[in-house]
Amino acid sequence: MRAKLEVLALVLGFIGLIGTIAVTALPMWRVSAFIGANLIVMEELWEGLWMNCYRQADIKMQCKVYDSLLILPSELQAARGFMCVSIVLVVISLIITGCGTKKSNCCGDNMRSKNITLAIGGSFFLLSFLTTIIPVSWVGHTIISRFYNPNVVDSQKRELGEALFIGWGTSGILLITGIILLLRYCKRSSKDEEPYSDAYLMAATDIKKEESVRLERKSSSFYKTQEYV
Repeated sequence: MRAKLEVLALVLGFIGLIGTIAVTALPMWRVSAFIGANLIVMEELWEGLWMNCYRQADIKMQCKVYDSLLILPSELQAARGFMCVSIVLVVISLIITGCGTKKSNCCGDNMRSKNITLAIGGSFFLLSFLTTIIPVSWVGHTIISRFYNPNVVDSQKRELGEALFIGWGTSGILLITGIILLLRYCKRSSKDEEPYSDAYLMAATDIKKEESVRLERKSSSFYKTQEYV
């Protein structure tokens, strides 16, 4: 059961990696809102971190990579950097976690080193959770605040894209993975300390037994000398 939790954490980590890559690549962070004039014209616009896609009426959707990073609003610029860091962190987390499992050949039979490696992997997963949830929530907050702002023109208003929902789900998976690994670290480290405590207690009891035997011998020898006297 305990090994299954570590395998489950690795599986969730791979799902988180696929999710972060999908969120970063999808051009559906901000989509056009069908309100006001857009409801009649039926223009569809997708905006992502790397490209935007545009379709009008029955015309086939066309996607174009951004000519410059400066074209993007500040929240999408920051999201691009955050998501790239997230992908790197998840890859590093998977490698470190794989080395920290009990069945791995890394660190040999040194369980203390494996436990520390597992804790580091869990910490990296929690960092990847933060670097994923921050840009997704930032972009979502900006979209909602602009949507309900009466000073913004209807054609400039956007709705939440599918990439944001995938990003929130992926960040939850990364959070669960990090928590599982840290809990496994706590249980494994506590069990590694138990043999040391048991050995200490056994040694202490042996010392007490030896002292009691010595006291008995001394008392018996004392009584014998008194009898001779």
